[in-house]
Parts: sequence; structure tokens; C-alpha cells
Amino acid sequence: MADVEVPDPKEAEEKGSDPFTRQIALCVAVYAVALAVTALGGSNAGKDMVMAQQKASNQWAYYQAKVVRENMYVLAAENLELEIEEAGDKSKTKELREKKLANYRKKAEGYKQEKEEIMAEARKLEDERDVATRRDPYFDYAEILLQIAIVFASVAMLSGKRWAFSTSLVLAGLGLLLCVNGYGLFLKVPGLE
Repeated sequence: MADVEVPDPKEAEEKGSDPFTRQIALCVAVYAVALAVTALGGSNAGKDMVMAQQKASNQWAYYQAKVVRENMYVLAAENLELEIEEAGDKSKTKELREKKLANYRKKAEGYKQEKEEIMAEARKLEDERDVATRRDPYFDYAEILLQIAIVFASVAMLSGKRWAFSTSLVLAGLGLLLCVNGYGLFLKVPGLE
């Protein structure tokens, strides 16, 4: 069995009272909060993306159903027109067929209008999906940068190296900027969109 080294309590007390170590510990706590907020944003962006895509797909299926029904009435109207033309001038039959023809055309026009509304809603949902798709990479990269910042801060805490702490500050700053941009989409970062 491997020996486990137990830290000296006096050494731990010295590290805890060191102002540099306290500063790093405070920054790590801030990094952790920023990481949690970033993870939440990334999770929500992913959910929004999936939900908007599902709703858009449902709208397009509904649109297709309307297209089929519209075409059914258009074809029925065309067949009726042909029957009227072939039947000649039988007044009562012609009158009934023309009434039915007008009804078919009215229904086909109604489906055409409904299709336009459904298409507009589907496109709106696709736009929502696209916005969520744009947000997602910002949160992903922000999470990575914040996690690496925590690692560098830990290295700085253990080693006392200021360069490691400075690196963690830079990485956390970049991570925070990406997180904020993920929520607001203020600017387009090449390679992320």
C-alpha cells in the first residue's frame, strides 16, 4: 500500500494566511460562479436549439398536410371542371357541379392561406433555433477557458508562481467575455459561428 503524505498543519496555516493564496482562493471562487453561469447558459442554449428544431419540424409536417389537402381540392375542382365541360348544358346537373366546384376552390384557397401562416411560424422557429445554435459555441469555449483558469489558479496556489495566476486571470477574462457574448451575441467571433 502506498504511503499517504499528510500535510503539516503549520504549513497549511502559513499557506492560508498568505495574502497571495487568499487572493487566488477568492478568484477561484469567482471563476467557479462564472463557470456555473456559463454551464447554465450552454445547457439552455442546447435545450432551446432542440426544442425550436422539434417545433419547426412539427410546423413543416403540418404545412405538408395542408399542401396535400389543398392539392386534393385543386384536383377535385379540375376534375369537376372537366365533367362540366364534357356534360354539356344539363342545367340542374351543371348548377350542382358548379356549386361544388366553387366550394372546392374556396377550400383550396383557405388551405393556401393557412399554409402561409404555418410557413411563417416554422421560419420563426427556425430563426430561434439558429440563434440558439449561434450561442452554444460561446458557452462551450467559455466553459473550457474557465476550467483551465481554475487549473492555473490551483497551480499558482500550490507553487506560488505569479505567472500561473496571471495566466488564470487572462483565461478567466476571456471565458467571461465569451460567456457574456453567448448571452447577448454582441459580436461575431470568427471560428465560433
